[in-house]
Amino acid sequence: MNISYLLIGGNEGDRVAALAAARTHIEAAAGPIRNASSLYETAPWGKTDQADFLNQALQIETLLDAPALMDTLLGIEAQMGRSRTAKYGSRIIDIDILFFNDAIIRQPRLVIPHPEIPNRRFVLAPMEEIAPFYIHPVLGVSVRELLLTCKDPLVVKKTDAERAKQQRT
Repeated sequence: MNISYLLIGGNEGDRVAALAAARTHIEAAAGPIRNASSLYETAPWGKTDQADFLNQALQIETLLDAPALMDTLLGIEAQMGRSRTAKYGSRIIDIDILFFNDAIIRQPRLVIPHPEIPNRRFVLAPMEEIAPFYIHPVLGVSVRELLLTCKDPLVVKKTDAERAKQQRT
């Protein structure tokens, strides 16, 4: 069994429903979700003239190898209506493989760990919630350490729905 960490996100339409649909598709096609972060809202990164994003980190178990998982996730994005028209543009769903076991993969269509992890607070905040002590296999430091030293200035916050849910528990 393989363990992979994913980041799902989007900023078009009903963002909460889109992330829920993505989770359902991921479980059906790739394997069970073993852990999920809260939902986090962030201003857009790279292209700022668009709606805020909602993001969530997931830990999944899968029988798929990394390339097959990537193909599966791209298929889910297409099935959900993702179109790739502009780099960093708005999207209904985006599903990235952050980590796959402790693998280091450098292929034309697949780079693991995701190369931008240390530079993006919107990735590190939800990852830190579910795997603070996971060691980045290239950098040799924990997700928590990466978050503490991240220079990304964008504010990442749990959504109001998440805060309300936590206050009730």
